[in-house]
Amino acid sequence: MLWLQIEKKKQFYFLHTRYLLSIFLLIKFVPKDKIRHATVPFLFKQVITWLFGLIVVEKKLIEYPYRLIFKDTYKGSFCFEYFLYPVFCVLYNLYYPESKASWIKMIYTFIHTSILASFEVLIVKYTKLIRYRKWNIYMSFISMGLSNFVSHRFYKWFFK
Repeated sequence: MLWLQIEKKKQFYFLHTRYLLSIFLLIKFVPKDKIRHATVPFLFKQVITWLFGLIVVEKKLIEYPYRLIFKDTYKGSFCFEYFLYPVFCVLYNLYYPESKASWIKMIYTFIHTSILASFEVLIVKYTKLIRYRKWNIYMSFISMGLSNFVSHRFYKWFFK
């Protein structure tokens, strides 16, 4: 019983750390004159992750056993899909190397997606926040990379 309480506390603190990390990244890396530019990819990414995350969870490809809020109504990872991932998308779009060569853009996207995928690997391995059913890290990597690409296209179109 004590082990279960320690495990729940670990999940609780880890989720709160993700919220704090999201806030820190926004405050530290989004300049005040770019807040409008940050809002668009943040909200757009929330739409994408809500839809795709809902499909993945409802098809039982991924399970999120421990959630802080909306436990009975939403089976996805609210923290990741509505805060942390959209914040990374904001940073991806704001610092995208628009005027660089195509290979640099590909490396930028690869590195950015690799950072997110690495976090997910650690979360799967060391916590009980994500449980893969019929899913793997390669599928996450591809879906994150594609959604970054789509969000950047939308960002460019919106601010054209």
